[in-house]
Amino acid sequence: MKNIVKDYVIISIGIIIVAFALSFFLVPADLAVGGITGLAMVIKSVIPSVSIGVLMFIMNLILFVVAFLLIGTQFGAKTIYASFGLSGAMWVFEKFFTIKGPVTDDILLNLFYGILIQGIGMAIIFYQNASTGGTDIIAKILNKFFSIDIGKSLLMADFVVTLLAVLTFGAKLGLYALLGVIMNGFVIDNVIEGLNVKMNVMVISSVPDKIKMFITEELERGATIYYAEGAYTNQTRPVIMAVMNKKEFIRLKSYIKKIDKKAFVTVSTVHEVLGEGFNMFE
Repeated sequence: MKNIVKDYVIISIGIIIVAFALSFFLVPADLAVGGITGLAMVIKSVIPSVSIGVLMFIMNLILFVVAFLLIGTQFGAKTIYASFGLSGAMWVFEKFFTIKGPVTDDILLNLFYGILIQGIGMAIIFYQNASTGGTDIIAKILNKFFSIDIGKSLLMADFVVTLLAVLTFGAKLGLYALLGVIMNGFVIDNVIEGLNVKMNVMVISSVPDKIKMFITEELERGATIYYAEGAYTNQTRPVIMAVMNKKEFIRLKSYIKKIDKKAFVTVSTVHEVLGEGFNMFE
């Protein structure tokens, strides 16, 4: 139960970050960088009296109903929460914060910081195995009926939104929006990669039992022990292998330094770990 609450709290933080980026940088600058938000911006330019948050809510509702009818219940509770949560957060920002224009008059700065902040928020949401719906749903529908890859389907959906932005806001803003779509993918990928990074540590020591106990009891991590023969000494010694985060590795390194300065330690970066104690298979 605690883990479920924690997941939804983290998703909520991601939602607020995305809504902030959209409300203060991208929407006021007319940068429709794909997705349901971009489509809502295009529609709002035609019907200015309607809130972007309300438009997003209506479109997400329609898409979820269509998706349910066409491809079944393939969307989890987290995605439904994130989709309508973002619509609600956008409505709150519009309703209670007077946003008369973008933070800066420089369109490139708005694009850069808007995409950077939005990408961080989206990565946090994706990291919790959720998404904000919208074009993700369209992509899954295209994938099922036309066998188009999810990635290509997403790009097609965002490209259509960007094309509408060109027709609505002009070629200059539309091209900036297209640049934003490309940048957004890079930011999300790099943030998620950073969140996933773990350290694969291998230790050869004269006091392996102490190190093993420190890893399993102090760090509360699992470890694998196998035996290897030294090419020079021909001696067989235990090799301890464990995967941990950077903070845990710093603690382990400090401990090894205290008890065995002659220990041999190798460290490599691991970009994804699946299994108990880390990300689970979905």
